[in-house]
Amino acid sequence: MAERVEQEEIFSQVLRAGRRTYFFDVRSTKADDYYLTITESKKFTHDDGSFHYQKHKIYLYKEDFNDFQEMLTKATDYILNEKGDEVISERHQKDFKKEDEEENENEEIKSSSSFTDISFDDI
Repeated sequence: MAERVEQEEIFSQVLRAGRRTYFFDVRSTKADDYYLTITESKKFTHDDGSFHYQKHKIYLYKEDFNDFQEMLTKATDYILNEKGDEVISERHQKDFKKEDEEENENEEIKSSSSFTDISFDDI
């Protein structure tokens, strides 16, 4: 099977977004027409401090630009209309705790510290 060889970028833009980086690269087909690749690169750090990148790529050809842009606009408008533009990404962090969970933990600590040690022999 022939390996797909990436063409040299003709135009490129980079969007850095925390652990993710998005690359928007214009490339040329064999017929010398242009297409767009959008690559998401996400950094993963291991416990030992080493890291690796996971990449996802889509190829977008100009015959699909209008429909793609229309659907992207509809989807992003829907999200912003339903949820606003406030970022809620903290919920996805490993050490994130909701305020209710923290309050419940604090209540449990308070109630357990005031708990009297009772032996079942006393009952």
